[in-house]
Amino acid sequence: MQVTTEDGGRLNAFAKEPRMEVMDAETSRSRGRSSLTMVVAGSMLVGALVWVTVAIS
Repeated sequence: MQVTTEDGGRLNAFAKEPRMEVMDAETSRSRGRSSLTMVVAGSMLVGALVWVTVAIS
């Protein structure tokens, strides 16, 4: 962490930011498919949880 000294002697710590990643078109397409899969799986999970909640009540 980078630490600087402010007025009055107070210390201020800044988190180290991750390096930026430059993506080419092929990498972007593969990440798009995995993101879509994650959205579909998450939607199915939420739907199942809503169904369980309705069935219990």
